[in-house]
Amino acid sequence: MSDRSDGPGDVLVRVGGLVFGIGMLSVIAVFVPYVFDLARLPSFAYWMAMLMPLGLLVALGGLFADARAGTRRRRAREAAAAG
Repeated sequence: MSDRSDGPGDVLVRVGGLVFGIGMLSVIAVFVPYVFDLARLPSFAYWMAMLMPLGLLVALGGLFADARAGTRRRRAREAAAAG
């Protein structure tokens, strides 16, 4: 087990990864009919493919939140050590 507590953006990174994975599967499902000359999927499938960039943005937001929290912790430690 790790002694590091979860940062403020860890949940966002996990959720973003899950949403990105669902979006990636949707993108694959959208392109399969074009490759194998099948009938097109309904519009809902194309909208589901938009989850891929949304998941990426959510995960990046979580990474930025973790980085900011780490910077705040580092500055607080430096301030406590200096004074």
